[in-house]
Amino acid sequence: MANLIRIYEENPNPKDIKKVVDVLRKGGLIIYPTDTVYGLGCDITNTSALERIAQIKQVKLEKANFSFICEDLSNLSDYVKQIDSPTFKLLKRNLPGPFTFILPGNNNLPNVFKKKKTVGIRVPDNNICRAIVRELGNPIVSTSIKDEDEVIEYTTDPELILEKWDNLVDLVIDGGYGDNIGSTVIDLTGDEPELIREGKGSLELM
Repeated sequence: MANLIRIYEENPNPKDIKKVVDVLRKGGLIIYPTDTVYGLGCDITNTSALERIAQIKQVKLEKANFSFICEDLSNLSDYVKQIDSPTFKLLKRNLPGPFTFILPGNNNLPNVFKKKKTVGIRVPDNNICRAIVRELGNPIVSTSIKDEDEVIEYTTDPELILEKWDNLVDLVIDGGYGDNIGSTVIDLTGDEPELIREGKGSLELM
């Protein structure tokens, strides 16, 4: 049975954020709000939690395209190869925001992702998930919670999310209604930014 916890984005209660981080540190899975759709996440350093997410999404962990939720760009060098100045400026101009940027991964990636050459980085414009990452001290691995119903695509009501995910996760954060449009995915590993998926937000290039 998952717990439901209400956290307000304007001013997330530090005690509640600590409760969420305790769940993550124990290898728990959480569903939490972002600036786009609700996400399913766990502590990036916990392999058994990562395996649980891969199982839920029915993908092989080493092949999974999960993104890393970071508090800001200071986490970048932990997992991303050195990037040039124009790329950094582009990230700075658009983050926090509703984008997933694909960047070249470095050797510090968790063992299960070592074979991957790239990593998707998110810095959502949402105080709740950034406060969680800050308290945890490292990124959380994330994937969006899709719905089988093609018409709905993304479930946006936290109570309905709890109903559906009750037996699969440990905690659902009610941060208000979520969006029903995913993030815009941009590949920055080539010479020019490449749009992989059109989502929320429009990229500022200059």
